[in-house]
Amino acid sequence: MRCTAKRPTVLSLFTGAGGLDLGLETAGFETRLCVEIDDEARATIRRNRPEWKLATPGDIHQHAPGDLLALSGLDEGELDLLAGGPPCQPFSKSGYWLAGDSKRLGDPRAATLDAYLRVVEAALPRAMLLENVRGLTFDGKDEGFRLLEQGLERINRRKKTNYQVTVLHLNAACYGVPQLRDRVFIIASRAGTIFEMPAATHGDSEGFEPYRTAWDAIGDLDVANWPDELAPTGKWAKLLPSIPEGQNYLWHTPGGGGEPLFGWRTRFWSFLLKLAKDRPSWTIQAEPGPATGPFHWRSRLLSVRELCRLQTFPDDYVIEGDRRSAQRQLGNAVPCALAELLGLEIQRQILGSADVRMELQLLPARRASCPPPQRRGRVPKEYLALRGKHRPHPGTGLGPGALRREREHDLVG
Repeated sequence: MRCTAKRPTVLSLFTGAGGLDLGLETAGFETRLCVEIDDEARATIRRNRPEWKLATPGDIHQHAPGDLLALSGLDEGELDLLAGGPPCQPFSKSGYWLAGDSKRLGDPRAATLDAYLRVVEAALPRAMLLENVRGLTFDGKDEGFRLLEQGLERINRRKKTNYQVTVLHLNAACYGVPQLRDRVFIIASRAGTIFEMPAATHGDSEGFEPYRTAWDAIGDLDVANWPDELAPTGKWAKLLPSIPEGQNYLWHTPGGGGEPLFGWRTRFWSFLLKLAKDRPSWTIQAEPGPATGPFHWRSRLLSVRELCRLQTFPDDYVIEGDRRSAQRQLGNAVPCALAELLGLEIQRQILGSADVRMELQLLPARRASCPPPQRRGRVPKEYLALRGKHRPHPGTGLGPGALRREREHDLVG
């Protein structure tokens, strides 16, 4: 049951399926307004949290920042927390892999950073929380982060505030989430309070709780038969059973343990990547190709309910849309339990709340009797023709794609 007492308020930008907001809600926040452009994500919010007001239209660029504050029922300076994750594709590492780099601030989606800052200036929240991929702060490619810093400096000068940025690089698994998921969280306090990074609680080292595992999260959903929609498709589908739990295509490279079918590091990391029962899940992808994992240890796609579990969404939460839409919504979400942690810490460190609990309510319980790994299958004959000597990837900037782009650049120049 959700608390009905007066709670700290949050205005949510780029809400998506609501992962960040569900965690903040569990931490005690009241969501006053959600701004989300995707129709199916909006349907998910209406289905599960009809009390969360949705801005209409959902495009943040069609609203004056002051209007969003008014829709939330608050005046300047009354909002406790502005939270949101602007689209991460302009700063995603996958953009570098596919294209050698990404457009970053040249990508139209990066304009959402400016939109976020305009709402900060209109609302002047006591705290702000911004989530993104680690690429936002990559050395030498941190234009987006510098834009945020400079924007907050201008707001401080104009509004006599003291927003000071803390950058947190967090892996969700280190806090009990059953998924290895690295993300950047940028937190700032209007009063200049420096936010301290929460201490990791889970890991392999002495003094830490063991990681929560994929088996902890989805072991009770493990069945030998599954719907046809979860069967893998594409050129490499039949090769998947020959890869051990927790491994990827590198198993089938020289020295990998399988057949020499590929060159070392000639494919992206998530190619034919599988879960291991006794480890946290690999990062859930938003728009995977047919050979992109993580796949279930039974060599199938993960179900929507399994994806929800690995992202620590509550079991009664329903994702609207078809499976592809659900994958996108969940792959773009913040793990709810990680958001719960940050919500509790923001209350304790910035909002000055007393008696803030330390334990997280959204983590999966530990599950006993983890079975041994699935038995590995043979490589089908159709792939054996690939056996041979394969050159490894030559290194960053030296692959065929990078060299092709360099030639094209020289021709244009």
